[in-house]
Amino acid sequence: MPSIRAVLIWALLAVAIVGPLAIAAASPLLAWRDPVYIAAGFAGIAAMALLLLQPLLAGGYLPGLHARTARRVHRWLGVSLVALVIAHVAGLWVTSAPDVIDALLFDSPTPFSSWGVVAMWAVFAAALLALLRKPLRLGPAVWRIGHTMLAVVIVVGSIVHALLIEGTMGPISKAMVCLLVAIALARILMDLAVWIRARRQGIRRLG
Repeated sequence: MPSIRAVLIWALLAVAIVGPLAIAAASPLLAWRDPVYIAAGFAGIAAMALLLLQPLLAGGYLPGLHARTARRVHRWLGVSLVALVIAHVAGLWVTSAPDVIDALLFDSPTPFSSWGVVAMWAVFAAALLALLRKPLRLGPAVWRIGHTMLAVVIVVGSIVHALLIEGTMGPISKAMVCLLVAIALARILMDLAVWIRARRQGIRRLG
């Protein structure tokens, strides 16, 4: 039987994910948007939700999940994140291709576009790094540091991108999700620092 702590963690996580989606679905701004644009927007919101789950899964922080299961889910959600980013950009392309082109060329008058593009390329780079990990025979240190640094770019770019947009997401719920994502990333960075320190000490002892 799960503990009260585990139930609370999963309940809070569900609220943090479902809440912004529900608030966005009830936004009056949707009345003036095309269906493709709405779908693209919700793909972006769902991607933010995955950014909250990914570090929690990678770090093994979610109660009730075996480490191997958490890593497997992390990989599948990584694939889903790539798909959501593509859907987000593709939907915006259909509704306004010139705006997307300006964003990709970093020539957009809206600052949030550039941050979103940086986060997008970091998502693709992280996925490519994961795909090529075995063929390139990347060691644990190179893999973990490289993947985490790309995650930092993804999270920072996505948070700034989301906060600068005045759209369907409620400002309070959006800020809370961004804060939770930042906290989850900070925990991963702390664990990475501890891991690097322990690894260096182990090498020195062997030397």
